[in-house]
Amino acid sequence: MRAGRLQGARTGGRSPRRHGALLWALPPVAVLAVIFLYPLALVVEESTASGAYGEVFASDAFRDALLTTVMIAVGATAGCLVLGFVLALVVAFVPFPGSRAVAKFIDVFLSFPSFLITLALLFLYGTKGMANGVWTDATGAADGPVDFLTTPWGVLLAEVTYFTPFVMRPLLAAFAQLDTAQIEAASSLGARPARIVRRIILPEALPALMAGGSLVLVLCLNEFAIVLFTGAKDVVTLPMLVYSKAMLESDYAAACVVATVNVVISVGLYALYRAVLGRSGRRAGAQP
Repeated sequence: MRAGRLQGARTGGRSPRRHGALLWALPPVAVLAVIFLYPLALVVEESTASGAYGEVFASDAFRDALLTTVMIAVGATAGCLVLGFVLALVVAFVPFPGSRAVAKFIDVFLSFPSFLITLALLFLYGTKGMANGVWTDATGAADGPVDFLTTPWGVLLAEVTYFTPFVMRPLLAAFAQLDTAQIEAASSLGARPARIVRRIILPEALPALMAGGSLVLVLCLNEFAIVLFTGAKDVVTLPMLVYSKAMLESDYAAACVVATVNVVISVGLYALYRAVLGRSGRRAGAQP
């Protein structure tokens, strides 16, 4: 009986704590449901209008937008991985004045809005930008030769420029934990820098590289401001198609279908990103 009373006391002690935790969790869950889940449910419900999915999936505009979105996102991610890895190597392992300031600036750069980078590129490479201005001043021509920002290449350049720090940040964190004794030993044995990078640095940085690349891929799939501010009218991605269907054509059912597809793809890739990030964290925690 005494053991039963002790067990009951323990159970009774835990129950109020659980109820208290549930009470504390209810307000944020309610706010989340009202602000996010309910509008999302409305979008999904609107997308189930009769024949909406079949009509959208059968349209050339949707297929072209899906292909354009995937191609730009994959191309931008590949560019960010290569450029981010090289720049992170330079910042972490090549001593130069101001390397710490550059590493700190990367953290600040992550807070910049994407349209700000696009505007900077327009000032440099737009039809009325500095590059064309130098050309017209030197040659007297009416127009300059630089005119690519309104093409997929311009969108690709803007996304690589903006999202590369999202790859560099986890790489710099991984490089900071790297045992430099291995690099010094390999260098003393005559290994060339390329071999050191390939055999020592890259395997250790691969989880961080995959995590950063997964995050960039998700962000590129949902990027809207860069495509809009470059003025690339012929570059129609899924977010741009949602805007066009909803705001210009008032076809809300089709817009909701495209938005739902975009959300499903993004959530799937985000789950992959979290899995890669969790594996990277477990690997880092297992290291002595």
